[in-house]
Amino acid sequence: MHIFRISFFNQGKVYQLYAESVRQGEMYGFVEVERLIFGENSTLVVDPSEEKLKDEFAGVSRILLPMPAVIRIDEVEKRGPNKILEIDGNANVTPFPSGFFGPGKGK
Repeated sequence: MHIFRISFFNQGKVYQLYAESVRQGEMYGFVEVERLIFGENSTLVVDPSEEKLKDEFAGVSRILLPMPAVIRIDEVEKRGPNKILEIDGNANVTPFPSGFFGPGKGK
């Protein structure tokens, strides 16, 4: 089984999710992510950030991410924790502005 770690921008934050399937989407300009992997419910320690993500993506069969929102996709040996990271305003790296289209002509 392949495991992928996907990092992407969403509403001013960086989401990091693990999934079993990642491919170019049928819709032009999108990455398709399927079969998200979340922690087991039987563990004694519950991570609240992962539970928040699990609730947010409950019932979602696939995610279509716009390519400019994707930071990176890694194939990893084992799954880690899903998390939401705050973007540090003092960081040396600034996210590239996303959007598919530039300003219209004559505006």
